[in-house]
Amino acid sequence: MNTAFSTEDSHLYEQVAGKVVHLIRSGALRAGDRIPSVRQTSADQSVSVSTVLQAYFLLENQGFIEARPQSGFYVRARLESLPPLPKISAPPSSASHPNVSDLIMDVISSIREPDVVPLGAATIAPHLLPLQSLSRFTAKAARTNAHKMVAYEVTPGNVDLRRQIARRNVTWDVPTNPDEVITTCGGTEALNLALRAVAEPGETVAIESPCYYGILQIIENMGFKALEIPTDPEEGLCLSSLASALKRHDVKAVVSVSNFNNPLGSCMPEEKKKELVELLTRRKVPLIEDDIYGDLNFGETRPKPAKAFDREGWVILCSSFSKTLAPGFRVGWVLPGRFRARVEKLKIALSFSTASLPQIVLADYLQSGGYDRHLRHLRKTLQTQVNQVSDAVARYFPKKTKMTRPAGGCVLWVEFPKSVDALRLHREALAKKISIAPGPIFSPKQKFRNCIRLNAGHPWSERFDAALRTLGELASNLA
Repeated sequence: MNTAFSTEDSHLYEQVAGKVVHLIRSGALRAGDRIPSVRQTSADQSVSVSTVLQAYFLLENQGFIEARPQSGFYVRARLESLPPLPKISAPPSSASHPNVSDLIMDVISSIREPDVVPLGAATIAPHLLPLQSLSRFTAKAARTNAHKMVAYEVTPGNVDLRRQIARRNVTWDVPTNPDEVITTCGGTEALNLALRAVAEPGETVAIESPCYYGILQIIENMGFKALEIPTDPEEGLCLSSLASALKRHDVKAVVSVSNFNNPLGSCMPEEKKKELVELLTRRKVPLIEDDIYGDLNFGETRPKPAKAFDREGWVILCSSFSKTLAPGFRVGWVLPGRFRARVEKLKIALSFSTASLPQIVLADYLQSGGYDRHLRHLRKTLQTQVNQVSDAVARYFPKKTKMTRPAGGCVLWVEFPKSVDALRLHREALAKKISIAPGPIFSPKQKFRNCIRLNAGHPWSERFDAALRTLGELASNLA
C-alpha cells in the first residue's frame, strides 16, 4: 500500500482512499461488499466527485476494489490473502462400482430442517429468483392455455420452449434445430437418459475427480463402473490423463461439467474443450456434458460448452433451468446429437413427457427477454456472495487450508489439513445447525475425507458469517 495514505501532506484523493483501505483492513468492509457510492462519499467527506473518483480508481489499480457495470464499486477478494489452490487430484487408476448412495441420502436427509444454515446443498436462495415474474407468467398460462396445461406435452416437449433453447444455443456457437432438443424432468433426467443411451450395466464411465454426487448416484443405480480422471481445480479434466486412461480401459462415455464444475467451480478453457472433443471423437467415445451452471459466469462472456466444438454428434449436451430460474419446475433438456432416437425412446419409456405448465411458462418468460435481465443481476449477486464466503474461509479456517477460486456458479471446494475428518466435521456442524457437503460424497470410493463443498447461493448476513466462523473453529479443533 502507498505510505502516502498515512501522511498528513498526502493528496486529498489519497486520504479518501486511505479511509476506505482502513475499513477493508479492519473488517468493516469485506470481500464482495459494495462500498459507498461516489456521491455519498463526496457528501460524507466534503470532497468533490472527481476527488472520490480519483481515489476509487487508485484503489481499483491497487486491487482493493473492483468496478461493476451499472452497479458501483465492490471490495475485491485479494488473491494474496486467500488460501492457496488445491493441487490436481490423484485418484485411483482403476474403475470401480460407486458406493455412495447411502452416505449421500444420510447427508441430504440431515440438512432439510429450515433452521439449518444452508452451506451444504448447491441451492440459490428463492428470493434471488424472479418469483413475481414467474407468478405472472404462470397465471397468464393458466388463463390462456388451460387446455394445453392439463394435456400431455408429448416428447420431445413444448415446441415454443425448444425454439427458445435453440435460439440461446446459437449465441454460444451451438447451432441447434428445435427438433433436436428433448425436454426432460430436470437436469437429472437428462443425465439419466444420456448415460442409458450409451452404456450398459457393468461398463465403465470416466468421470471428473471429485465428481458431483448426483452423477455418482446415477452411475451407481445403473450398475456402471466409474473411472476417476485427475482434475485441475481451475481448468477441469486433465486431458493427458484421460488420453492415457482411454488406452488402458474400455470407456463407454466421459461425463464432464466443463463450465463451473460442481464441486470445484473450475472452467475448462476453450482450447481444452476443443481438444477434449477431438480426442473423444477420434475414439468414438461419447461426451456427456452437464452445462447446468454455464449461464452463471462472473466474467463478461458466457463460456461456450464443449458441444460448440462437436462436428460429428458425439457430444450429448444436458442442462436445466433449476440453478437459474425455478428448481421446483423440474424442467431440463438434452441435445443428444447422434443418439437422439435412442434418447427419445428412453424418455418415453421412463417418464413419457415433461410437465406441460412449467414448459409453457418458461417458454413465455424466455421469449419476453426477462431471463437475460434476471441473469445479469444474479451473476453479480453470486459473484459477491462467492467472494464473501471466500473471504470468510480465509479469515476463519485453519492454517494450511486450501480453496478453489470459482469464476462462476455458487460453490467452492475447501481442502483442510489431513487431520480434519470431513464426515466428523459434518456431524459436529449439523449439531450446531450448520450444513456442509463432506468430500466423501463426491468420490466413488468415499475419498476426499479432508475436503468439503460450501454453497454461496444465499445472501450474506451475520448468520452466515457466524456459521462460517463456527465451522472454522470446529475444523481448527479437529486440526
